[in-house]
Amino acid sequence: VAHIHCEEVFGILGENYTFPVKINKSLVEIIWKKNKDKVAEWDEQSQAVYFTSLKNRGSLNNETGSLTIFNLEENDTATYVLEYLPFDENSVSLTFILTVLDPPSEPTISCNVSDDNLVLMCAADFKRPLTYSWDFGRITDYKQQQNVVFLKKNVDVSEKVTCLIEVSQTAKSSEFSLAECFP
Repeated sequence: VAHIHCEEVFGILGENYTFPVKINKSLVEIIWKKNKDKVAEWDEQSQAVYFTSLKNRGSLNNETGSLTIFNLEENDTATYVLEYLPFDENSVSLTFILTVLDPPSEPTISCNVSDDNLVLMCAADFKRPLTYSWDFGRITDYKQQQNVVFLKKNVDVSEKVTCLIEVSQTAKSSEFSLAECFP
């Protein structure tokens, strides 16, 4: 019975990306293909060999089967297939659809004034979920939900807050002065 494994994954332009593979078996042979072309190959008799676009940018882990691509480029967006042969078993293949995305933009913070709250919203241009964190300096009274923060209106407007966004190995932040809420 052939098990079909297909996973959509993404990496960020310029970062290093390692496919999420963990094989807990003794491997005899590993072949990675990109859109049906072989890009990396290893067998127990020899060192790993890299082809085409991964010639100087690939690293194969022959213990786990995972492949790392260094310094992702746009044309690394492709379908990758890992074929591996465990000792004493039939070969297995895993498919990964890799999308290389531009890094997120610098976050921007906007402020709305409601009845007795300041509502700060942090936003960045990115096609996937981001992790948001905030630094409030000396402010202690706030409510945070991901990229939105509620502050009491009587807060010291000379304070600054910082929004930090993170995805993969990329982090960016922006600082915002609460005085900007009251033009």
